[in-house]
Amino acid sequence: MTETSIPRAEQSLDEEGTAPLAVDDDIEADETEADDTEAGDDTEAAAGGREKKTAGEGELFRQSEIAADYVEGLLDILDYDGDIDELVAGGRPVVEVVGARLQNLVGQRGATLEALQELTRLAVFRATGTPSRLLLDVGGYRANRRKELAAVAKNEVEKVKEYGESVRLEPMSAFERKCVHDVVNAMSGVVSESEGVEPSRRIVVRPAD
Repeated sequence: MTETSIPRAEQSLDEEGTAPLAVDDDIEADETEADDTEAGDDTEAAAGGREKKTAGEGELFRQSEIAADYVEGLLDILDYDGDIDELVAGGRPVVEVVGARLQNLVGQRGATLEALQELTRLAVFRATGTPSRLLLDVGGYRANRRKELAAVAKNEVEKVKEYGESVRLEPMSAFERKCVHDVVNAMSGVVSESEGVEPSRRIVVRPAD
């Protein structure tokens, strides 16, 4: 048990929303929570014109520094070597860990990485009192996974366009869902929405009305 808590990443920090055309009660709830906590997940474009309070770049970089220090401590404890970069990208703090023998920090389909990201976000929250949209990447996993998911999303979109029927993808993490939503949102004739609850939450791609 912890004395403090932050919004779960899969609820509001990594899946802010989907395509503006998609009707998704869960997405709307995610966006509302993001407005209240200065945190969000899936698509900044899906905010529907609502104004958000956002942390300044200086504060975001401070969050990335706090996160980098926390991750460095974890690497020391685990006896892993890695170069750590802290930056601000896309309006959110980012920490990237690069080095050899880091696969164990990623885990199967990024499960360990997601857990480490949550721990790091909690460390930032405890230091600042503000929920963080921090993105943690290890060994370039997220960049590579984003490319893979883009290909998957495009393939599923082609199926929807060809057959005119909805397609349900396999359950994905919030980060993975965001990647798919971004691709679908950029294509005409289709919309996407999330359904189900974690850890079985998945994306449905369907023809646009």
